[in-house]
Amino acid sequence: MTTQPGQPDGALFDLPEKSGAPAARKSRRPAPRRPAERLPIARVVVDTPLPHLDRYFDYRVPADMDEAAVPGCRVRVRFNNRQLNGFLAERVETSEFAGRLAYLEAVVSPEPVLTPETLELARAVADRYAGTLSDVLRLAVPPRHARVEKEEAKASAAASEAAPAREADADPDTAGEPPDAAQEPAAAEDGASGLESAGAAPDGVEPGPWADYPEGPSFLRALHEGQPARAVWNALPGTDWVEAVAVAARATLAAGRGAVVVVPDGRDVEAVDAALGRRLGGGRHVALTADLGPAERYRRWLSVLRGRVRVVVGTRAAVFAPVRDLGLVVLWDDGDDVHVDPHAPYPHARTVLSMRAHRAGAGALIGGHTRTTDTQLLVESGWAHPLTADRTTLRRRAPVVRAAGDDRELARDEAARSARMPSLALRAAREAARTGPVLFQVPRRGYLNTLACAGCREPARCDSCRGPLAVRGSHAMPSCGWCGRVAGQWACPECGLTRMRAVVVGARRTAEELGRAFPSLTVRTSGREEVLSRVADTPSLVVATPGAEPVAENGYAAAVLLDGWALLNRMDLRASEEALRRWLNAAALVRPGGTVVVSADVSLPVVQSLVRWDPAGFAERELAERRELGFPPAVSMASVTGGPEHVRELLDQIELPEGAELLGPVPVGSDRAVGPDGTHQTERALLRVPRAGVGALTRSLKAAASARSARRDEHLAQVRVDPPHVV
Repeated sequence: MTTQPGQPDGALFDLPEKSGAPAARKSRRPAPRRPAERLPIARVVVDTPLPHLDRYFDYRVPADMDEAAVPGCRVRVRFNNRQLNGFLAERVETSEFAGRLAYLEAVVSPEPVLTPETLELARAVADRYAGTLSDVLRLAVPPRHARVEKEEAKASAAASEAAPAREADADPDTAGEPPDAAQEPAAAEDGASGLESAGAAPDGVEPGPWADYPEGPSFLRALHEGQPARAVWNALPGTDWVEAVAVAARATLAAGRGAVVVVPDGRDVEAVDAALGRRLGGGRHVALTADLGPAERYRRWLSVLRGRVRVVVGTRAAVFAPVRDLGLVVLWDDGDDVHVDPHAPYPHARTVLSMRAHRAGAGALIGGHTRTTDTQLLVESGWAHPLTADRTTLRRRAPVVRAAGDDRELARDEAARSARMPSLALRAAREAARTGPVLFQVPRRGYLNTLACAGCREPARCDSCRGPLAVRGSHAMPSCGWCGRVAGQWACPECGLTRMRAVVVGARRTAEELGRAFPSLTVRTSGREEVLSRVADTPSLVVATPGAEPVAENGYAAAVLLDGWALLNRMDLRASEEALRRWLNAAALVRPGGTVVVSADVSLPVVQSLVRWDPAGFAERELAERRELGFPPAVSMASVTGGPEHVRELLDQIELPEGAELLGPVPVGSDRAVGPDGTHQTERALLRVPRAGVGALTRSLKAAASARSARRDEHLAQVRVDPPHVV
């Protein structure tokens, strides 16, 4: 390799030429930081799930972050030699910590996403469910989307620049007034319940569907006057409940207050969203659902936070929507288990919305086609008033409900007692299919989900792992639901018979059977694989699982509710209550005067309530029985679940409040939860207290969990307050 003549050595690397004086070496020490002159202490909620760290931590605010570090913004701090995110809760002058405070590492975003109302509500929810504040804030505040924040900041700046020009062009006599200010009455100063004051609907607000309820107009008037009217609503059959919700939101908005509407799923969100658009007009509400994507969801959430939108509809995540001056919370179908958040601390939307309405002095509307024992407790305690239609209106709007096992049908068809699809159901479906669609509700999805021996009725199990056998399709062999092994050579270990019978029939098998029974009709299915939204008003059969029933354009001509025993025989305290909820939701889709056939024993109280369409009476009777037996919601319960040694260790550390009762621990789970030595790997204990003592119980649970996490015990037992299943 030869050198290039005339080129200095440093030219190849673009090196600077040496000067006469040596350059001063730059110091690697960072410039000294000084705290902000005003309110130099930031109290931060650090994002950590450990119970013993569930408190504020103090940090110094550097002077260069003084303007950006506003209460409610996202920050990054150094915590235990790691950098963690958190929220700046407040800024104060002094700290009670005697040691040296660290500085904030960074302000992730100056946007105050955590409002004081949300912070107080999150703290109350964490205390109610024995959880941590950071866990609740993770549910309340969506993840940051930087690009959306920049877009919103530019839009806000442009709107601020355009505001002076609009004010200059406006009429000087009306400048500064809100739109339609002359038509909006002043909010009432007192907090009297609006259901106690009779009267017609307020001027400018059409009662719409509320005219069918005796107390409906007075409820609207209370909302229009800004009063905290609270009602438990038994909606009439049909789909106009979405219009009633929209009318209530409009009355609240006319009073200058906001509304939050929470529904079970995306189909309900779409229906309420369309109704709000018709009643409120464009741009006055937003819909928050998980399928929007992180960017669009955060964009809509910011529009609510900044006060541009005052009405929100969404699923359970919308319970924490930062609506300004909240005047109404609405929860539809509160008995649906999707309203329970699957993430710690597992709050229920009904409890959170009730707490929020109470703290904000807002109205509450908890409704559905049925009534749960929890809402019945709200009525009996006086917290809410019942909002129902009279029996004359109900009989005019409701379908005719018949039980397949009543005396008349048994006299005509003895096989109706044991037949899966009795002759009454086939006759009703055949007659109704001449004029419109017919709905068949099946409790289970799939094909043949449970098999048994055809001779002795012993459950069919896998020879390898003892798991349950099932058939997944019309041409499939029986296979194990646990290990997937095909049971081609199965034989009953009790009687030796090789033939099986179906115990639980799923929706797909039901659709096949109906296709053979009604060859001239189209059979459609709606379930987990494909959920239909609407069906045309043409003769057809629709097989759907509970919650996936599509809406018929003019209502179904008839509905058949199959396998009632599968719902009623579940080992669940709420089995009857849940069965009635699913039946009424399906029956409400049938047109007035149509026919509903339920395959269940007519002598059962829950079936009688369905036939009479009396969910309030059933809830009242069910709550009285649970109060006598000491079952929720008449009492409060908490569960502790985990390994046997961890459950017992946590129970030993709990100081039970007065009146508390310990039940268990007992093994839970299926056969798969049994260890190699034959012992159960999971146990659960229940703690039962009167409802007035739930606060003391949650504090005791939180203290015990904090003591364990302080010892860095990684095997924490799961603690749930108000567990959905206690049996």
